Amino acid sequence: MERRGSRDGSGERGDRQGAGARSGDAARRKPLPPVKTHAEEFYFLKQMNSRTPMLIVMVDGEELRGWIEWYDEACIKVHRHDGPNLMVYKRHIKYILKDPEAADPS
Repeated sequence: MERRGSRDGSGERGDRQGAGARSGDAARRKPLPPVKTHAEEFYFLKQMNSRTPMLIVMVDGEELRGWIEWYDEACIKVHRHDGPNLMVYKRHIKYILKDPEAADPS
């Protein structure tokens, strides 16, 4: 009695065609976007260097005003004129924008 193919089935026609189709799909897929775009770094550095007055709205609705003195992967340090400086975790921030009340009326 003669056996054909191997035990794992690698000699079957369906497997050979399936492998070729899979590699063709991978070639047509879009590449994944980069994990880090450096947009956050660029934004924070720009605001830090110009000491732009910022409004930081927290997840619970609290608003903090001041300029960003320092930042890292997990938090930012906010320099405030009307109170103590604060270290704020980024996960508690809803959004950050330039303080509209501090804008020059020129």
